[in-house]
Amino acid sequence: MKIAVACDHRGYEAKEIIKSHLIRNNFEVTDFGTDGSKSCDYPDFAIPAALAVRNGEVALGILVCGNGIGMSITANKVKGIRAALCNDELMAQMSREHNNANMICLPGMLVNESLLTKIIDVWVSTDFLKNDGRHDRRVKKMMGAEDTREIDTMARGC
Repeated sequence: MKIAVACDHRGYEAKEIIKSHLIRNNFEVTDFGTDGSKSCDYPDFAIPAALAVRNGEVALGILVCGNGIGMSITANKVKGIRAALCNDELMAQMSREHNNANMICLPGMLVNESLLTKIIDVWVSTDFLKNDGRHDRRVKKMMGAEDTREIDTMARGC
């Protein structure tokens, strides 16, 4: 499986840990940067990685910044992306099973190496509960929100 990784300066160390872990576990990794701890802007790295996921160049994407929030917000601006901010294994599992998250965003400064790799292991090995109609229905509604016409229709129905 091919996985995109990207980070800003605050997530660089964690990204390198994740990248090495994935490679050791026979994943193909496409690194969208950054390549050091010099201050930079997370959208410059999150957007290309998210586009690679959306366009099918990679199966999944992993984004890391200091707290994970900026990467999460940015990735979710890209149509077709379901990026989940996760800081533990249960959140990682649920993001895949219930939300079919195609990107995970991690708080590189808030979790240690052991937890980072555990989160990644759970996330990449968990499948979407596709045969459970309620989750599929909810993901379809969520993705429909990318179309403003769908949002207007949903708002009238509330």
